[in-house]
Amino acid sequence: MTKTKWKSGFMTFLSVMLLTAFDQITKFWAVSRLNPEHGGSDISIIEGVFRLHYLENRGAAFGIMQGQKMILVPVTIIIFLVICWMYTRIPKEKNFRYLRWTAVFLMAGGIGNLIDRLRLDYVIDFLYFEWINFPVFNVADIYVSCAVFVFVLLSLFYYKEEDFEQILPFKGKEAA
Repeated sequence: MTKTKWKSGFMTFLSVMLLTAFDQITKFWAVSRLNPEHGGSDISIIEGVFRLHYLENRGAAFGIMQGQKMILVPVTIIIFLVICWMYTRIPKEKNFRYLRWTAVFLMAGGIGNLIDRLRLDYVIDFLYFEWINFPVFNVADIYVSCAVFVFVLLSLFYYKEEDFEQILPFKGKEAA
């Protein structure tokens, strides 16, 4: 492995770990300050609009698949491994940096919620937009949601099919 590849791999690993650590720190804070079982209570940030509210989510996004840990854990691990594999195939060229960062945030978000699911059997959520009654979420969810949104925008407006072919050559393309 060249020094450049090692440095790039280390920086990716460090970025994922720092983002994951930030997610876990916010969840630790939520448990200590918001969990009623530990003497905590909700904190209103903007009255009637946004508050910090402790919730133990035993399902996936938006509370779907409640109690399905035996499905959610392997699926999360498989998706994480696919993203890692795809990341290794992304060219190191400057125009692919957005795609690399998208993958970093997806990895960090997946790991953050996987840690909770493995350690606690649920994911700690605590951010709540009560004005629109949006499902309670956490920092890892923000990472994943924003990364998916940015990926869609990049796919539609920035990258071309040829760019994606550098990462994963499409098979079965008709010969001209």
